[in-house]
Amino acid sequence: MAAAITFIAARNLPGVLEISLFRYLPFDAGGRYAFSKICQYVVSLVGIIITFNYIGISWSSVQWLAAALSVGIGFGLQEIVANFISGLIILFERPIRVGDLVTVGNVDGAVTKIQIRATTITNWDRKEYLVPNKEFITGHLMNWTLSNPINRVVVTVGIAYGSDTQKARETLLKVAHDLPFVLEDPAPLATFEGFGDNALNFVLRAYLANFDNWVNNKTEIYMAIDNVFREAGITIAFPQRDIHFDTDRPLQVNITSEKHETSRMGDTQQA
Repeated sequence: MAAAITFIAARNLPGVLEISLFRYLPFDAGGRYAFSKICQYVVSLVGIIITFNYIGISWSSVQWLAAALSVGIGFGLQEIVANFISGLIILFERPIRVGDLVTVGNVDGAVTKIQIRATTITNWDRKEYLVPNKEFITGHLMNWTLSNPINRVVVTVGIAYGSDTQKARETLLKVAHDLPFVLEDPAPLATFEGFGDNALNFVLRAYLANFDNWVNNKTEIYMAIDNVFREAGITIAFPQRDIHFDTDRPLQVNITSEKHETSRMGDTQQA
């Protein structure tokens, strides 16, 4: 009975806290999730202790089990315990929160769930990655939204040689200032980065308030640049190659008509 009550209480506790306590406390989504998880752990631990006492299992009866468990931890459960402790550190220290955008190793995505052993990260393709909690504590972690959701979009544009570089730079800045989702503080920045093989290279750096519609916003920036450059008569460069012929000796030129080629192919097939 006690075990059943503990299971039901731990499972329904987040919903109870949501409708009874969190409505009156200034917690964000990550804070509510962390507080709910910690309360679930506490309720589960208390329920296990009460259940053991109810069925007559005391500490003296489980000392051998505790000793065996400690030996098992020493030999085979280090990673599990390390991930569990790391999960507690994550919930208390909160280097990541549910909803944060993070980069762990080669995985980019949003934190959707923090569990005892692992944290779930959902990437942009809606694939879920289970990352052991220890990776967030002992490994390299980039949290894009930990304290500030502002992010930067970097757009590289190459214009044809002979173009007006001053006009191109002013046009890029005008594009950034005219888009409503680009922040004025920090201000956008357009720079002339150098002379490329086929183009004069410019870079536009624009800041966005958050990651909402990030892909669509970047697409709109590219489209706006293309439209405004067309109107301003600025040509976006494309790769070009120069072919130089060796004129030290006569060039041999063979002219073959399409009809002749077709006839020769037919003769080859008949043969």
